Amino acid sequence: MRVYARQGDTVDALCFRYLGRTKGVVETTLEQNAGLADYGPVLPHGLAVDLPDPPSDQTTIQLVNLFD
Repeated sequence: MRVYARQGDTVDALCFRYLGRTKGVVETTLEQNAGLADYGPVLPHGLAVDLPDPPSDQTTIQLVNLFD
């Protein structure tokens, strides 16, 4: 997904705004966008940033029944 930075945006702010989380997503975003880290912590207004696909949170939790 391609998004555009607003004034004062950071990579983690973009990830949180569009994907709802930053854990693991910021690193992937920096890897996908060569040279993005060269802009520093605050991105220029209007910069196009390609975000990764939204992560799926389908984790399985195994439950234990006391009475089987």
